[in-house]
Amino acid sequence: MSIEVRNVAKKSIGEKIGIEEGDILLSINGNEIGDIIEYKFLICDEKINIDFKKKTGEICKACVKKDFYDDMGLDVYDPSMDSPKRCHNKCIFCFIDQLPKGMRESLYVKDDDSRLSFLQGNFVTLTNLTDDDLKRIIKYRISPINVSVHTTNPELRVKMLNNKKAGRILEQLKMLTEGGIQISCQIVLCPGINDGQELINTINDLFKFYPSISKVAVVPVGITKYRDKSSNLKSYDKILAAKVIDMVKPIQENFIKEVGEPFIRLADEFYLISGKYLPEFEHYDDFSQLEDGIGMARYFENSVKTGLKFCNIDGKGMEFAIVTGTLIYEFLKGVLNEVEEKLNVKIKIYPIVNNYFGEKINVSGLLTGRDIISQLKGTIKEKILLISKNMLKAGEDVFLDDVKIEDIERELKVKIVVCEYTGEDLIENIEEEVIKWQNQ
Repeated sequence: MSIEVRNVAKKSIGEKIGIEEGDILLSINGNEIGDIIEYKFLICDEKINIDFKKKTGEICKACVKKDFYDDMGLDVYDPSMDSPKRCHNKCIFCFIDQLPKGMRESLYVKDDDSRLSFLQGNFVTLTNLTDDDLKRIIKYRISPINVSVHTTNPELRVKMLNNKKAGRILEQLKMLTEGGIQISCQIVLCPGINDGQELINTINDLFKFYPSISKVAVVPVGITKYRDKSSNLKSYDKILAAKVIDMVKPIQENFIKEVGEPFIRLADEFYLISGKYLPEFEHYDDFSQLEDGIGMARYFENSVKTGLKFCNIDGKGMEFAIVTGTLIYEFLKGVLNEVEEKLNVKIKIYPIVNNYFGEKINVSGLLTGRDIISQLKGTIKEKILLISKNMLKAGEDVFLDDVKIEDIERELKVKIVVCEYTGEDLIENIEEEVIKWQNQ
């Protein structure tokens, strides 16, 4: 097999030896390149003999001496990544299985590919991997990877994932960690199923692999209105969420005393649902679990404070609107009060009820364009609407329901400004709009 070069960085090693866009990489040190993982593994050497084919068909050879971990500066395309390994599970809590019909096709794709875990941070269950697959992960140092564990109870995991191969999780984790693989774990917590004593047992089992497993994220199950009505799955309410926090807190404190970190962290949703105080900024260490919704609130709050330190505009007369999910509304209101006072602007926060997926889905990242339009039309008076980038399809101006930014701008007669999920970016965008307005 071979992989194609899509781009060559200027002044890189690849450019110096004559590799160009469109060339095909054939082998490195006599080893055929099976996929992008093998490519990344094979270039980690101090001496590389590389064979590649030019667009003209000419076969070229080059010898490179470099530092062991120096990159070649090549952006490569691996056709095998167009068809990642599919998920063979039928998890009782699967969010994709709860999507309504008629959404864009890509949203229904369920991957379970260790390569995507390494390259993009996707979570994998390991249920579709053989021991030879695990050995390959170890051989090519596919590390770190993210593993969806959910429970270490073999029988319960088989039941939750609806896959008879799911019960080997502890055996698989042992094999990987002994092979030097670093793993981050995730637990989707379902009331009355894998919480309570089951969660405690899972935490204790996973801690046996510390520090190869150094982080465990616990997130609450999400239930849409399209959920199979025969299912006994339920959401976390204020009381149930508080019970999880109260149970986990002393466990976290013990881990902090023992290893200097909490090991297990709960998604912000548990604290926001229960009304309990969010952990302090330091609790989240390097904030590497933001994709799990862990530490997002504190991260945003802190980055707003940082952004305000470098902004000295007076935006008197300027009014902004922000849309958000209902869950974070009260917290966001407190954070943005400080922005209003410091920048002398008005910011109206509109909490949007998720009618598309159901009211139990209350996070900002799952808001749809139709709900924003229907709930703000005839209501919004501000002319600039700030939205978070996590509401949009990656790299596009499209919401989950295929409504485009321009559709909302036309319907609501507003200008939409898309912000990264950082306070600094929010402040920068507000500052930019104020300056434009003042210079009119």
